[in-house]
Amino acid sequence: MKKLSALMLGAALAAGAMNASAQTFPVKPVHITVPFTPGSATDISARAMQQKLSEFWGQPVIIENRPGAGGTIGSGQVARAAPDGYTLLVQASGYAAAPAIYAKLPYDPAKDFADVTAVAGQATVLVVAPSSGFKTLGELLAAARAKPGTINFASAGSGSGTHLNGEKFKGMAGIDVVHIPYKGTPEALTDTIAGRVTYYFSPIAAALPHIRDGKLVALAVGTAKRTSLLPDAPTVAEAGVPNFNFNLWTGLFAPAGTPPQVVEKIASDIQRAWADPEVKARLAKIGLEPMPMTPAEFKAFVKAEMDDATRVLQAAGVKPQ
Repeated sequence: MKKLSALMLGAALAAGAMNASAQTFPVKPVHITVPFTPGSATDISARAMQQKLSEFWGQPVIIENRPGAGGTIGSGQVARAAPDGYTLLVQASGYAAAPAIYAKLPYDPAKDFADVTAVAGQATVLVVAPSSGFKTLGELLAAARAKPGTINFASAGSGSGTHLNGEKFKGMAGIDVVHIPYKGTPEALTDTIAGRVTYYFSPIAAALPHIRDGKLVALAVGTAKRTSLLPDAPTVAEAGVPNFNFNLWTGLFAPAGTPPQVVEKIASDIQRAWADPEVKARLAKIGLEPMPMTPAEFKAFVKAEMDDATRVLQAAGVKPQ
């Protein structure tokens, strides 16, 4: 009986300590790892919430870019960090694709992370250089079908969300095109503008300035509905690939073992930041839409995204390497 009482007391003390930890969190700077280059869609999403979270917490929120291997290097570093909420990861849709791309990941997505919340979603836009001569998606598809294997497309890295977007488009359009991976979206856009790659399904936030400057031509958006940011650009479904739809999402993760109360607090504070009218307006201008989810909802969402990514990549003939 004494042993049982001691165990119960220990559990109560531990629970009390976790609650206290959540109430006082954070008491020092919080580091958020972005496993892609500065200016990428993932980086833009992370920086959009940086200032507001710092205001809420009274502590610096530091963004650290650690790109490489489709986001898996930086993700692996966070997986090995202390599970206390002070080291977090912002990942994108490619997080769901990584298990189907890489045979040996530096982490186990099912065991090494606590799913915190979705951060934001945004449209992707298929862009080409004006020098390509393509003015419609139909023209691009016709060229790809006329000369299989001669047209290529960029991505922000093998296993990234833009890679998954490209493979899904390739499969549903029934075309034979070559994938060219880059370190991140800025590099992919640079080579698309220069005409070194034919097209890129870019996150809209990153592509908009180049489209407005006339350096890129927007042929179609990947979402099911048109976006007010590019009202003249048809959806891919409207332009020739029926039923196509792809939403590029970003989400926040913490190392597995992070106290649930801390995870809940972080998730709640992110949703509170997104509800701020000023933040909402700023997000809308760059094409980001809040995706409010509890940790449990986000966990189920990520699982469904992984299942879908595996299906798409297997259908495309992509094998883990």
